[in-house]
Amino acid sequence: MAAHLPRIPEANGATSLQAIAAGAFIGPAQMFARIVEASLLSSYHPLLSTRLACLTHPIGVAILAVAGGGASTAFAIFHGTGNGILTIARGRLPLAIFGPENYGYRFGLLGAPSQMAQAAAPLAFSFLIDLMGGRVLMVSSTLSLFGVFALCLLMANPGPMKMQIE
Repeated sequence: MAAHLPRIPEANGATSLQAIAAGAFIGPAQMFARIVEASLLSSYHPLLSTRLACLTHPIGVAILAVAGGGASTAFAIFHGTGNGILTIARGRLPLAIFGPENYGYRFGLLGAPSQMAQAAAPLAFSFLIDLMGGRVLMVSSTLSLFGVFALCLLMANPGPMKMQIE
């Protein structure tokens, strides 16, 4: 998403200035979200943080869809907030679900598909933007909402699951 950020708001009707301004808000939104996650959300189960992180992108897309390109900054703030929270929750969630035993191994197994998707995403997203224009955000929002749905299937604190590693 970050590689295509100026292009995406412009495809949704933002001017070049609005698109660049929106991009300037992602970093501060990520930093603010990490502070909120570390201070306020750290006392809650990481499932809450992860669900919130997955919901913020679709909320930003909805604002952009309703208000048009002028709301690019609001979209960027919501997107950056989710991304900021997710960087922390990504490490906390497996620890809370599986416990500390073999954490590095499990984290690596769970993270490998994500890393491969992140490597392929800029090229794939570029093709989707060419095909769909600004509607490409519906694809990313749908994927985020599927993530929320999957996270809702997990129980908040059943205790660390036992996983056999052979």
